[in-house]
Amino acid sequence: MKTDRRDFLKKAGLGVLSLALSPFAFSCSQQKKRPNLLFIFADDQTFRAIHALGCSELHTPNLDRLVKRGVTFTHANNQGAWNGAVCVASRTMLNTGRFLWHARELEPSLKQEAQRKRLWGQLLSDAGYETYMSGKWHVKVAAKAAFQHTIHIRPGMPNQTPEGYDRPKKGEPDKWSPYDPKFGGYWKGGKHWSEVLRDDAETFIKDAKNRQNPFFMYIAFNAPHDPRQSPKFYVDQYPLDKINVPKNFLPEYPYKEDIGCGEKLRDERLAPFPRTKYAVKVHRQEYYAIITHMDYQIGRILKTLEETGQADDTIIFFTADHGLAVGRHGLMGKQNMFDHSVRVPLIVGGSGIPRGKTIDTHVYLQDIMPTTLELAGASIPDYVQFKSLLPLIKGTKKKSYDAIYGGYRHLQRMVCRGDYKMIIYPKIQKKLLFNLKDDPLEMHDLAADPRYKAKMDSLLSTFYRLQKETGDTLKVE
Repeated sequence: MKTDRRDFLKKAGLGVLSLALSPFAFSCSQQKKRPNLLFIFADDQTFRAIHALGCSELHTPNLDRLVKRGVTFTHANNQGAWNGAVCVASRTMLNTGRFLWHARELEPSLKQEAQRKRLWGQLLSDAGYETYMSGKWHVKVAAKAAFQHTIHIRPGMPNQTPEGYDRPKKGEPDKWSPYDPKFGGYWKGGKHWSEVLRDDAETFIKDAKNRQNPFFMYIAFNAPHDPRQSPKFYVDQYPLDKINVPKNFLPEYPYKEDIGCGEKLRDERLAPFPRTKYAVKVHRQEYYAIITHMDYQIGRILKTLEETGQADDTIIFFTADHGLAVGRHGLMGKQNMFDHSVRVPLIVGGSGIPRGKTIDTHVYLQDIMPTTLELAGASIPDYVQFKSLLPLIKGTKKKSYDAIYGGYRHLQRMVCRGDYKMIIYPKIQKKLLFNLKDDPLEMHDLAADPRYKAKMDSLLSTFYRLQKETGDTLKVE
């Protein structure tokens, strides 16, 4: 694979980007010294789905470079969702600064929130930033209300087709293809949406060079959300015989119907029931290909930043709205509390940011919002519940949260503290316990072991406290 990887990088032109991210000392009190802020957002990208973060099968040279030249938070989490479209909750929390159930309560009045200029983009605009947005929005208020410059605002996902579900089945022809434009999806309009977003970002960067104020850019890919489409060149980089089946693969998750992840959930219908290793390998092949295709677009964006002379003045954030199972635990989607679905990559690189550093404490991806406000020299409003990452990056704090909360509809809850995670299925009064240090793939449930009763009780007590903080009113015993 090493030779294939070198040839691939050479052909794709991905080995020439130097990414001049040299640190400089900026002062938030001086307008022209405040950093530009480039926020790059993926959809459905699980925390290990970057070569440098542990997925040796995956080609992501540009994201690898960001990892090498910045700070990586290895335990960045999304709090969950109030419906199957997990991205809606994640993005609403991100743009309002509210914890999960407070964000849900706020959702019907987001237009009023925008009128009060309390959304993320508006706060940075008021702080003197030129604000830009392109790509996936999926928040229940118009993107143009939050940003000064918007283009190609995309829906929650590209259109899927009937042929894209319940596939593939070994021995039967696969009627769907990730690189055939006739299925629409990312190809709708004639040019792949990730490439359109790249063009928009490059245009924004060139425009920003001629403006006095620093910029904030919100560049939101739909990739790698299904339908996982990319040009054939990228799919060919991942022969099926080189794709590994996850170690925590299951043909069927035993509690799938009780937790809302059964055969009626859209994400879960993508692959046949019961799961087969063949189907999972094909879906992972397409998942890897669209991530690599996105990585190339990110490389182009960062190269434009460098060529316009703005790289040294810019702080870059990369993350995703949530993860994805793609065959782990017998699941395909993100509507669960396992790490593959609640954890995401989170990388910060650029001006004044340490290089090649990892921070293992638990954070939320939405902590990026107050981090940018602090970098901009703006005050962080009292209603913003997430915490700036800067104290962790600077080393003045060891942790922002003593425990992490998760919730999905009324069907799943989660609390993680230290090395232990408890998952709760209220409908069937079922609790699972995992030691994430010894069992990072969450394959060995310790809940029935009497030696862990005190740990279970302690975690449940912590969970009740987090319920109050997040606005969760569900009764859990």
